[in-house]
Amino acid sequence: MFVKSFAIALSLVLAGTGIASAQTKKQKQPQAPAATAAAPAAPSRIQQFDAWGAYSYQSAGGKVCYVLSVPTAKAPPSGIDHGENFFIVSQRPGQNISYEPQAMMGYPLKENSKVNVVIDNKTFVMFTKEKAAWVENAAQEPALVAALKSGHSLKVTATSKKGTATSYTYSLKGVSAALKQIENCK
Repeated sequence: MFVKSFAIALSLVLAGTGIASAQTKKQKQPQAPAATAAAPAAPSRIQQFDAWGAYSYQSAGGKVCYVLSVPTAKAPPSGIDHGENFFIVSQRPGQNISYEPQAMMGYPLKENSKVNVVIDNKTFVMFTKEKAAWVENAAQEPALVAALKSGHSLKVTATSKKGTATSYTYSLKGVSAALKQIENCK
């Protein structure tokens, strides 16, 4: 299961690196992936830290490092295929991107909807594009990452393109160590 999840996450992360540099929705919309002559190298797992894995790969824009986790619980509706869902924080030094949080869903999100990320009692709002979401106000990205490191619970709520409300709970065990592992990504 983890290998399948990792392969799906890899394809989503690779697509996501070309899609967005998460600025505020009003400042900069995500761009479609640019065509490249060579495909990026497959990522390698640096280390697993409880619920969070640290990974890296070489892209045309330089080295990319990221941490990711899968939900520990999915809430309603039951009987619905939620697909593969991930919470990711990436570093792309060659593109001057540091600790960019991203929610990746296994289904298309409702257009112009918001994804809420709640860490303990702090809420962060994300804008959506297709199956992904980024922090609406990029100035809040460091606060979200700090909340991940000090928090006890992470919950992500979203609305599918079909209008179905969904909710995912993630473990924060290992997130600080995983983020520390990608700190010097170069």
